Amino acid sequence: MDDASGHGEAGSAVHNEISGGVFFHEVIQGQVVNVRLPREIVPALSGLPPASPTFTGRETEVTELLGELAPASPQQRVLVTVVAGLAGIGKTELVVQTAIRALKADGWFPGGVLFVDMFGYDPERRLPAERALDGLLRALGVPSEHIPVALQDQSRLFRSALAALAEEGSRVLVVIDNVSAAEQARPLLPTDGATACLITSRHTLDLDARLHDLGVLDERASIELLDQALRHARGRGENRVQDTPEDAAAIARLCGGLPLALRIAVALLADSPARPLSSLGQALEAAHTRLQRLRYEDRAVRAAFDLSYQALDDDHARLLRLLPLNTGPDISSAAATHLARGDHFAVEELLQDLARAHLIEPGSVWGRWRLHDLVRLYAQELGLAEDDDRGAALTRLCTYYQVTAGAADSHLDPDGRGVPRFANSVQALAWLDAEHLNLVAMATKADIAVDPHLRIDLALSLARFLGQRRYFDDWITVTRSALELVTRILQFIDGRAGGGGRMPRHEADAMSPDAVASALSAVERTRVTLLGNLGGALAGARRFEEAIAACEQCLALSRALGDRRREGGSLHEIGDVFAQMGRFEEAIDAHSRALARLQEAGAPVGRVLASLGAALAQVGRIEEAVETLLRAGTALQEAGDRQGEAMALGHAGAVFSDLGLYEQAAATHRADLKICQEIGDRYGECQALGNLGRALTRLGRPEDAIAVHRRELALSQDVGTPHDEGQALFDLGVALLESGRFSEAVDTYRTCIPLLKEHGSRAQAGEALNNLGAAFQGLNSFEQAVAAHTEAADIQREVGDHPEEGRVLYNLARALACAGRHQEAVDAYSRAVSLLGKDDL
Repeated sequence: MDDASGHGEAGSAVHNEISGGVFFHEVIQGQVVNVRLPREIVPALSGLPPASPTFTGRETEVTELLGELAPASPQQRVLVTVVAGLAGIGKTELVVQTAIRALKADGWFPGGVLFVDMFGYDPERRLPAERALDGLLRALGVPSEHIPVALQDQSRLFRSALAALAEEGSRVLVVIDNVSAAEQARPLLPTDGATACLITSRHTLDLDARLHDLGVLDERASIELLDQALRHARGRGENRVQDTPEDAAAIARLCGGLPLALRIAVALLADSPARPLSSLGQALEAAHTRLQRLRYEDRAVRAAFDLSYQALDDDHARLLRLLPLNTGPDISSAAATHLARGDHFAVEELLQDLARAHLIEPGSVWGRWRLHDLVRLYAQELGLAEDDDRGAALTRLCTYYQVTAGAADSHLDPDGRGVPRFANSVQALAWLDAEHLNLVAMATKADIAVDPHLRIDLALSLARFLGQRRYFDDWITVTRSALELVTRILQFIDGRAGGGGRMPRHEADAMSPDAVASALSAVERTRVTLLGNLGGALAGARRFEEAIAACEQCLALSRALGDRRREGGSLHEIGDVFAQMGRFEEAIDAHSRALARLQEAGAPVGRVLASLGAALAQVGRIEEAVETLLRAGTALQEAGDRQGEAMALGHAGAVFSDLGLYEQAAATHRADLKICQEIGDRYGECQALGNLGRALTRLGRPEDAIAVHRRELALSQDVGTPHDEGQALFDLGVALLESGRFSEAVDTYRTCIPLLKEHGSRAQAGEALNNLGAAFQGLNSFEQAVAAHTEAADIQREVGDHPEEGRVLYNLARALACAGRHQEAVDAYSRAVSLLGKDDL
């Protein structure tokens, strides 16, 4: 402080000047001034809590926050930033780490930082705004006797002080931590247009601020945090994460990427340096005790969640407790409305409030919500301890899923009429896609107090969708779960078991013999349908022997029940499996018998005719195949079965290719493709693209074929199986070879061959290796060509395809000759001739 002085004679002006500081109380000017200075007060402008030395996985968030704190023009400044997220997500750590970097930046915050923890979620320690302002003003160096009592006056003085500091070039960063409500923080916000403020909260606060919702750490960052923190705690010799990365990944997943849980895990491991990570992973594996295990001294995940839960009113708390009954990954507002039995908009408001409190998270699209894994366990524990009539809530949810899935399925059934709940099949499929995992979870959930008939009906309603979308593993699981329920119901009706079905045993005992027989027959028919679905699902998963066994069981039961239509369907399915296995004569026999049974039952026959025609073509009975496929097309058009019509066109195109009529084949496959696109059958579209590309290659248009096969490959990766992807790569490789693009062909086949070996047939893997050898020859890489052709010949010998082995040996002979290995080339050529004859080479 410079001197304060007065000069001059009587009557002359008096001049006092004080400079070199910022003052927040009166300065008196007079002719004679006696000033008694107060004791020196040092501002406390470096009050951040200590930062963790192990901080990882948040670089993107830190960069964004620093971008908002950087000095900028008034039009670009972000003055208030709120970081919100779940308890234990690492909000305070993120803000502290950011503040430290900002303070080190030259000229950003020369005045330092003010930090206050509002303890907003702890009822016993929650800090009112008045007390927070009192502490902040003292930290600024304001004497206690100059701090007003009223909140409004405190706020005005605090803001004035910050503004004065900013004006003097001493801009301050204000950090307000752990705020539970906007009203708790609003009086502390600077208003000078220069001072910046960072706030953390478990709620998304309405403060006219820039909002950041902090998410969990991904698995890589979680593992890195475990490793860094353990090494920091135990020193250089700590290598458990590096030595057992799979166990570290398991702990990261079980902690759900929640930093609080991960740091508790570190503390537990640091206490016992000999404890393997697998031991903690096993301790956390059991869901019902995981929250109990995630505690260390005064830190506990459950305790952190308790503070958020205790702030909820009864309606919000009840909904949170009910949400874990939906065991899928997320829940829609509509499903939550049925679960809670409330008004849709009222329930949606409750969901939004829970999301603002970060007890649930909004999904990727509006109207969907999800629970963090640890919050799910917490809410489930609360639910089990409360009387929320959970059984009735679960029944309402299951009923909603079953009824809506049945309505959606009605739009996928080519023989049925769509239920008005959906306008068309596109809307129906969109709903099924969105709810897919929830529906599967509900249909397969073990030991839940829901009428088993509901879950069986749900499984039946999902069959067409799961097949169309190629979710074969889900289809198998859902169908087997339903078959288990059917078995239990049959046991009840027979009076051989004592629980688990819709019908109490005493009621079954009281039924008349005719009623028992009728009930048994109805359930047996359901079992027949499920067995047929299981056969289809197993066939789609290429588990052919299991598929035939399921279909034959279905066939036997159908005959016993006298159900000709179902018998025909089982034979059709068996025939399709035989065709996929290359057993075409058996396929023709099964399809012919299926046709007879379906005709006897007066059922549609278009699809079985299409399958029969395709099998006939495979054994060279071309005229019969063409006539049968024409009949199939007519029948399918009359039935309005557009998906079946597309399938028949695909088979017809294949026959045209076999006859060398490639123009007709391409035109037919284009018609197939158009139908699939119109009805939204993406897998059918993928198959049609493959067929069209092969026809174009045979037409001598490899560049066009390459473009088509690239589309096929992209679709196969999206909606197909690994086998479909391998087939698409195989076809693409053929077109690349035909166009002379040998290097691209090599890369394609190197990707293709492992897929075909694991998910396709050995024979096709051998063909792919032969083509790879041809591509290497095109590049003059003859030794690599020899290796590929040699492996291809070995495979064809193993599978017993001697003609194909002979063709591969001929290619091998050429590669050996070009490599200068002439005697080996002669030997390979001689073996090829012995298998094929000279005229076939």
